[in-house]
Amino acid sequence: MGKPNTRRLDREIQALTRKLEAVQERELWPLTGAERRQVLSAVVSGSYRVAKNKSTSRAETKAETAWNSAQIRLTAEITALQTERARLVTEAATAKAAKKSSGWW
Repeated sequence: MGKPNTRRLDREIQALTRKLEAVQERELWPLTGAERRQVLSAVVSGSYRVAKNKSTSRAETKAETAWNSAQIRLTAEITALQTERARLVTEAATAKAAKKSSGWW
């Protein structure tokens, strides 16, 4: 048995890592629709309160919560893919060891 085919998982991990970096830089493109709506809603409500000369602390908290939830989601997805990749590598190593031990020599 050869090496396990982990290219697909590696590509997905790299894509999610790029998305996580973009979220940390506060870019909107990697967000889901619901997360994007939460962030934009917070920005709009904050700008409305600025126009009325009122405090924007609630809007800032709401936006920060949306960004943090996106980071947590992406981190969890990366961790799940890395765990799956490790499982595939371990299974391949176990199968290779079993094949070697069952031989004549």
